[in-house]
Amino acid sequence: MAETPDGDRLRIDVRGTVQGVGFRPFVHRLATELGVGGDVRNAGGHVVIRAAGGRVADFVAGLTAAAPPQSRVTGIDVTVLTDRVTLGPGFRVAASVEGRGGEVPPDLATCVECVRELFDPADRRYRYPFLTCTACGPRATILGRLPYDRARTAMRAFPLCAACEAEYRNPADRRFHAEPIACPACGPRLRWAPGVHGEDALAAACAVVAGGGIAAVKGLGGYQLVCDAADESAVHRLRRVKDRPAKPLAVLARSLAEARVLSEVDEHAAVVLTSAEAPIVLLPRRPGAPLAEGIAPGLAEIGVFLPTTPLHHLLLAGLRRPLVVTSGNRAGGPMVVDDAEALVTLGPVTDGVLGHDRPIWCRSDDSVVRARHGRTTTIRRARGYAPAPLPLPFAAPEPLLALGAQLKHTCALARDGLAHLGPHTGDLEEARTLAAFERTAADLARWLDAEPAWCAHDLHPGYLSTQYARRWPAGRRIGVQHHHAHVAATAAEHGVSTPFVGVALDGLGLGDDGTLWGGEVLLAGYREFRRFARFATAPLPGGTAAVRRPARMALGYLYGAESFGDPVPEHLAGALLSRVDSQEHTVVRTMIARNLNCPRASSAGRLFDAVSALLGLCDDNSYEGEAAVHLEAAAMRYDTQKALEWELHERDGLWVYDPVPTLRDALRSAADAPAGEVAARFHRTIAEVVVTLAVKAARASGTDVVCLGGGVFQNSLLTAGVVDGLAAAGLRPLLGERVPVNDGGISYGQAAIACARITGR
Repeated sequence: MAETPDGDRLRIDVRGTVQGVGFRPFVHRLATELGVGGDVRNAGGHVVIRAAGGRVADFVAGLTAAAPPQSRVTGIDVTVLTDRVTLGPGFRVAASVEGRGGEVPPDLATCVECVRELFDPADRRYRYPFLTCTACGPRATILGRLPYDRARTAMRAFPLCAACEAEYRNPADRRFHAEPIACPACGPRLRWAPGVHGEDALAAACAVVAGGGIAAVKGLGGYQLVCDAADESAVHRLRRVKDRPAKPLAVLARSLAEARVLSEVDEHAAVVLTSAEAPIVLLPRRPGAPLAEGIAPGLAEIGVFLPTTPLHHLLLAGLRRPLVVTSGNRAGGPMVVDDAEALVTLGPVTDGVLGHDRPIWCRSDDSVVRARHGRTTTIRRARGYAPAPLPLPFAAPEPLLALGAQLKHTCALARDGLAHLGPHTGDLEEARTLAAFERTAADLARWLDAEPAWCAHDLHPGYLSTQYARRWPAGRRIGVQHHHAHVAATAAEHGVSTPFVGVALDGLGLGDDGTLWGGEVLLAGYREFRRFARFATAPLPGGTAAVRRPARMALGYLYGAESFGDPVPEHLAGALLSRVDSQEHTVVRTMIARNLNCPRASSAGRLFDAVSALLGLCDDNSYEGEAAVHLEAAAMRYDTQKALEWELHERDGLWVYDPVPTLRDALRSAADAPAGEVAARFHRTIAEVVVTLAVKAARASGTDVVCLGGGVFQNSLLTAGVVDGLAAAGLRPLLGERVPVNDGGISYGQAAIACARITGR
């Protein structure tokens, strides 16, 4: 609590997430209750209060103790006012003034009070798709710049009617200074086609979905594609439209009760589902759930979320069934936000476009989390969470833009002691996603009123984000090793201030020796690290072709794995070889023998791919990580404490895990046991290997902190085994929770490392 200085006239500067969350109305109510005179205003990204008289000490204390739920007060400075400006009588909300940027509020799901009004025939906003208040609605997606006032949002195009103006000015009203408010008389309108607006537009969209069609619907942060989640043919067609043959699709449920019909929802998951952030939550699918099998083919887990906007509530009320709701894009491009582009890109492949005239100024997809056993881990950080900042271990002396990596891309702007993480961009592999990234970076700089003086980037020269870094002078670019960034992100999130052991299990990242890494144990701080252990390498026949085709990766391990003993006998892999075309088999074997386009990698992710193919679970990845997802899904059906064979060796001063004995044992076991049982034993094996190496590293470095990072740790079965094993060994395992362990967290780790290097800490 801030100390209140002597004097009855105070200036109070409040920092944190204090705009767009009803903070000024809260301050007004608190001051009125305590008889304090003065005013409150937005100043840049902060809130400035002038207070006099009444119970001013209680007033200062209440600014943090009773703040609105979605606010986040990070600092309060209280000084005595020396000028003699008149304060009072009473308390008022004063006009905002320009100032230094602060924290941008994320979008919030429709609150309970607004939902009640939405379905109340007596309310003037009955069935109005854009109702909102100080507790909910669009924030970052409509914001131009701070301070957060209507004139600086996309709502400036909609002048308030007399009734809305009265609510906006009334301190006793829920909509007192709620910047996005509107009503049917003055706000945005739905449109379906020329001349089809409002309720008719909504009815047209509902009719399309009810008839087995697909509608493109404008959501908070971009267009979404919507169909009946129980209609197998509609789901199959949606997959064709998105060129997404197998990647799981998210399901929108009407209520928590319906979510429980579809999935197994424990108490913690229920809290996350119904939170103001309202992310997609990955949950076990309930047997017999009324959903198309094509939602998540071959998987026991589905993504479920609850309505985030009044429009979603209205669609669900009209259709009375679960819906598939997925990002409105095609062939890996960014989510469509522009209305004209939606008609051109999505119109021809859907049965209609349900748009409206409120612009989207900042693209933001739905967030994805896993909520299990009382812990929430973030898979994709976007709507509801981004661009909320996270603390850095060392403050940035000048603004720094962390550019992220390539897949699951995000960027982050570090200023002072905070890193402001932009929303998920997608896979940064083409001009459209590069443009989306550039727009996000510009949004962060504009919101925070901060021109980046430094950039941090991945070491891989082929990444578009690394090429983007060339816009900075050489002396202002900081290259950060991929896996160091992964484990540093976990350390920074948890406030680790001492050296730590970092375990990075990942797909591929360029090591500081110029080779591809992905199964690493590091002795690390923020400024630097030392490689302590690794997985043995294997060739990737054809490079990225092996990433797309796990069967080819399996051949790489079969014929070219780095090993300390005999290779895997070819006859054990007979099932795989019977599925591989003889010409491909010959070509790949020749490539490996002659080392033609066969870069080697110590990748844990590629090892999981190879095992999935060897066990006949997945030969081709139609989306990143598919083979590993099927391997985990098969393993989840078995509970085993028995590992496969594994060996550690020392080479060139490093401990090396040799997977060849593991693969040999797996294939022998698969002759007599179900693939799922062998998969479970493989997970147990990798957990034992990681724990053993981490214990060795901890003893060598004298620390008990182990930071886990990398996309392989999205595997909940493996992660549970590693975390439990480390804890049993007396170590303190840490895992990313608010920041994705996958490449979506790379930018945050880059920011932490770069700030440490700049400051020399």
